[in-house]
Amino acid sequence: MSVEHDDCSRLENALLERILHELTAIRADMVADAARSAARLDQVHSNYRESAGNLVHYLALRRRDLRPLQMRLATLGLSSLGRAESHVLATVDAVLEVLHRLTGCPVPPTPSATEVIDFGTGERLLAEHTEALLGPVTPGRGVRIMVTMPGEAVDDYTLVRDLIQGGMECMRINCAHDDVVAWDRMIEHLRRAEQELGRSCRVVMDLAGPKLRTGPLEPGPAVVKIRPRRDVFGRVTAPARILLTPGNALHRSPSSADACLPVPEAWLARLQPGDRVKFTDARGSKRILVVVDVTHGGCRVEATKTAYVVPGTILRHEREVDDREGLVGDMSATENAILLQRSDRLILTRNLEPGRPATRDGAGQLVTPALIGCSIPEVFDSIRPGESIWFDDGKIGGVVEKVETERVLVRITQTGLRGEKLRADKGINLPESNFRLPALTAEDLEDLIFVAKRADVVELSFANCADDVESLQRNLARLGGRPPAIVLKIETRRAFDNLPDMLLTAMRSPCCGVMIARGDLAVECGFERMAEVQEEILWICEAAHVPVIWATQVLETLAKEGMPSRAEITDAAMADRAECVMLNKGPHVLSAVRVLDDILRRMQAHQAKKRATLRELRLAHALSAEPDATRT
Repeated sequence: MSVEHDDCSRLENALLERILHELTAIRADMVADAARSAARLDQVHSNYRESAGNLVHYLALRRRDLRPLQMRLATLGLSSLGRAESHVLATVDAVLEVLHRLTGCPVPPTPSATEVIDFGTGERLLAEHTEALLGPVTPGRGVRIMVTMPGEAVDDYTLVRDLIQGGMECMRINCAHDDVVAWDRMIEHLRRAEQELGRSCRVVMDLAGPKLRTGPLEPGPAVVKIRPRRDVFGRVTAPARILLTPGNALHRSPSSADACLPVPEAWLARLQPGDRVKFTDARGSKRILVVVDVTHGGCRVEATKTAYVVPGTILRHEREVDDREGLVGDMSATENAILLQRSDRLILTRNLEPGRPATRDGAGQLVTPALIGCSIPEVFDSIRPGESIWFDDGKIGGVVEKVETERVLVRITQTGLRGEKLRADKGINLPESNFRLPALTAEDLEDLIFVAKRADVVELSFANCADDVESLQRNLARLGGRPPAIVLKIETRRAFDNLPDMLLTAMRSPCCGVMIARGDLAVECGFERMAEVQEEILWICEAAHVPVIWATQVLETLAKEGMPSRAEITDAAMADRAECVMLNKGPHVLSAVRVLDDILRRMQAHQAKKRATLRELRLAHALSAEPDATRT
């Protein structure tokens, strides 16, 4: 037995020595990397000097596959380095110290030149940087809530006040919408609400950046579809409501009507409640409208059958002694769209002349493919055959088949089962193309004058490299005054690949953060990679002690429709690992803020970043000591 015991001891010591040697070499690489990056680290702001070093240490640690080492450490009951982000060197040193003691080797002294962030300091630095960027913490909830302002916030002070009262700590203003007058009014409402409620809220302004979008389309036909509501059996449950207005009136359907039709004023004046109006619609179907109300602004009628009405449609209201005609006047053209299905071809043009759907002959054979322009023709110089292209937040995917001087031929490869409609002003993503556009447009530079004066935080959209970050820093310095904090929106594959460089550049400013803009990022990196990508961003930013904003589609169904999906509740819970969660606008955004506040408070008791926290579980008390007598 003693021989076997000695053999086991020798094997265990040999394993410990191999682990000690491997981890010692890893530590040496980490320190050497920091020394090689000394000139770069000297450029960061004093607020981030320790954090920048920790980021470099973490990157050196993660340049190798640590899984075999982690398994060996775990079998010994030691830390597997899985929570090292905010204090990398201290974590490695703690494990090395135990390994030295287990092997009987003396613990070497730490060189005085090596800065080691201990466990408490790493968490403190992240907390301090988060408060500097996003404001003070709310009692009971460490994760802040950011809300994108709807247009209604310009005139609705109560909405802004209620959002702050519900838990909003950051007001986000999207510079792609409204103007400086509207932004100023939103901020005035915010400052008034802060005083009334005794709370503080940061102003975050999002620069629009270069928007690669589809161009305009030729207008569709001027036609109004009248359709009653029906149940699953096709029975009418509510008639269609139509407003007949004088021919010179503004023809816009009010919320109480499904459609609005312009007709001659003299003809309209003869209508009375109970009258029946006959017409033949654009398909040749005979239809009837029943007059239900006559007001000074027009006449309300109802229909129980679907009809298609175009300008020039003849309306006849019939009474026993009166049978007069009225013509439907000019109406606005409908918004056009291109229906695309798999294997279809689409021509993307360099100019912004109105595009059009595909044309087909009488037999349904394709004559000319659909055509649409793009908003930034310079990208044509970088597109190559075989590269992927996506439209409308990834709803439509394709492959570039041919590149010509003035157009690109795309083969559609991804749509829904019944195809997808492509409209004007929809996003275009080219994740594999190496085109370079400056993150700051002429419009952004103009908006930056207002942003630098009024915002606490400026978000840089479509930042792809360190040069983009430097450009923003230079322009803020040129404007003078106290510059707002900088948030890098990571929404392209290039931005994700360049994140460490961009972070070290952003850390030259006194305050910075990162937003995971999951909409475009998912399209660029692939939906199947989105979960992995957002995790990596969270890890890298925690190593830099830089706060992260978790954005795009958080509780979106709740904000827009009033009822959340189960999946988005789980998504909101996972957002607890970030320092801030952003909600987009919607009719029910106030409810979304309250629900998110509740979710984040609950999750705070269970998780801190990647670490599960072991709050007492009521469920753990549920196991009875005695078997259930009712069971057989």
